[in-house]
Amino acid sequence: MTPISRRSFLASGVAAAMLNSASGALPDGRRRYHACLSPEALERDPDLLDVVAQAGVSEVWIAGFFYGFWPYPIETIRAWRQRVEARGLAASVVNVPLGHPGDSLGSSDAGFPLTPDRRWRVAVRPDGSQYVGTSLHTPATEDNVEALRRLRADGVRRVFLDDDFRLATGPGVIGGCFCDEHRQAFLKRGGYAPARWNELLDDVRKRALSPLLRAWVEFSCDELTASFRAQEKAIGGRGRLGIMVMYLGAEKAGIRLKDYSGLPFRVGELMFDDASFGNVKGKTDELFSALFHRRFVRPDLAYSETTAYPADRLSATNMAAKLAVSTIADVRNTMFMSGLTPFPKTHWATLAPAMKENARIHGQIAGHAARGPLKLLWGEASRYVGDDSPFSLPLALGIPFEVTARPARDGWTFLSDADARHAAAGGLRSQGTVFVGRSGQGSIVSGIGESMEELKRWKHSIAGRLSSVPYLADDGLAVLAWYPTARACVIWNLEERRRECVLAFGPNRRTVSVEPLGISLAERVTAQP
Repeated sequence: MTPISRRSFLASGVAAAMLNSASGALPDGRRRYHACLSPEALERDPDLLDVVAQAGVSEVWIAGFFYGFWPYPIETIRAWRQRVEARGLAASVVNVPLGHPGDSLGSSDAGFPLTPDRRWRVAVRPDGSQYVGTSLHTPATEDNVEALRRLRADGVRRVFLDDDFRLATGPGVIGGCFCDEHRQAFLKRGGYAPARWNELLDDVRKRALSPLLRAWVEFSCDELTASFRAQEKAIGGRGRLGIMVMYLGAEKAGIRLKDYSGLPFRVGELMFDDASFGNVKGKTDELFSALFHRRFVRPDLAYSETTAYPADRLSATNMAAKLAVSTIADVRNTMFMSGLTPFPKTHWATLAPAMKENARIHGQIAGHAARGPLKLLWGEASRYVGDDSPFSLPLALGIPFEVTARPARDGWTFLSDADARHAAAGGLRSQGTVFVGRSGQGSIVSGIGESMEELKRWKHSIAGRLSSVPYLADDGLAVLAWYPTARACVIWNLEERRRECVLAFGPNRRTVSVEPLGISLAERVTAQP
């Protein structure tokens, strides 16, 4: 059997997991665990199903259709679905509808198709260069629709579309295909003169949120949404189709987030190895993306992208630490992925107890909203033209936070550079919150360098204004999520050493022990006057 890539197979699993129940919903609020396992991996290691089941996995997602190809015959997919179900687990399918640009599958099989079917057209960047994947031309949608009809006829009821289902080559890219066909369609739809095309290209280069660029982004979103709706119809009324949304994925990638509300939705992550997740900002960026996407999906329909890629590059310790992202963001489904090659089987010995502990803590805060004076806002400018570099490091200060859809009336709102520029131009107005941007954004009320040294000094300067909320009074690195309606806090230790965190709440002090990279629940934390 031929291997597939991290994003392809991983996504395949997440997508499938979302779709595996008739409704896709988890009304009881329980945390559930899913795994993406290729037929190749299962055939090579007959004990793998038992290992994941014993660790606490309840659903397996199997790779299906890949950008014009069936890497595994549908009969093979069916056989493994049956074997998974015989083991007492749910079985679903993940499709990779468009493909990554270039070779991103990590396949060891020379015969594995790395690019879409030859009948599919290549895409064009704004500079005129070409690439394959993440673009829509005939017959991409038609082929995906036919694949879903085949899966439905074979009894598949839930399918996820991998994060290749987007119109940007990667995070921070203003997407869409800039070929002649799309150029002509865009100009015709808007009634624009041909000369406006070069104006659009200049706006894309400058990341200028102009009416023309906004129209282009909406044009791309309309195209992707139409493709999704056609595929959703193909899976049938009894089936569910879900979408994996890449790290901070939003409108500039063709993903109009409101169009996917109410569907199985895999929140975007990016830190797939120790090098990226092993630093503090990697962890806070990952959490920021999950929290942002949770604005658009119910917790019972939300899935994580708990991924290792390449399969052996994320340690068991860091993979277990990633579980905290889903717990804090109230993402009820965790999806373990690693491409065609499974991550080391020994990881499950570390994961199993961490899965159990996160499920226990998650059960105490599920359905409760995090609140706090530190505001997380990923605004229109970030979603349409930003570079996907959030000002996330303040999350490591141990100050409670909340996610806002618009500027708040209080607290401190840390802005990305794109949102800071938008605010300077009058496009983002405070309702009372203090805007804080990175140093150099002179129009912002406050400018702070994104370093722990500067942020700790800022924390000390505002500590006297935190008396009505719980916060960590020590200088260690940790995320503090406060759920006032649950009278509880979750503390995620971002350091690789055991911590004795000092939880302050008004005049009270409490010491909370947290294992390296682990989480702890502080209960009976009540509001102060």
